[in-house]
Amino acid sequence: MSGKVQIVTNNAPSPAGPYSQGLITEHLVFVSGQRPVDPATGEVKHGVKEQTRQVLTNIESVLKEAGCTLADLVRTTVYLSDISYFNEMNEVYREMVPEPFPTRTTFGAQLRGILIEIDAIAVKGGK
Repeated sequence: MSGKVQIVTNNAPSPAGPYSQGLITEHLVFVSGQRPVDPATGEVKHGVKEQTRQVLTNIESVLKEAGCTLADLVRTTVYLSDISYFNEMNEVYREMVPEPFPTRTTFGAQLRGILIEIDAIAVKGGK
């Protein structure tokens, strides 16, 4: 494969602006920041644990479209509307993301109407 291929799935929220849900390159899959929106209902989950679960499910859906799973993650960036949510987010993250865990950075950020957003990078054919 040369260049990049856009990932499009109905199993994750549609982009809210001029960006792709994800892109596939020769060896890597890039997933745009996913919000805690249920793609079937448009509903935003309540509470940071449920929002984290939905965000990771959305990432998993984009990765699946690229032929990957959460086990192929090598890098994530977590954005929390309040850094005090870290332990609750981390509990769900540890439950859903298999070892060896990807590298990760977590930021406190101003998020509009949500508690968490996560973007990710995975290795294509990593396992």
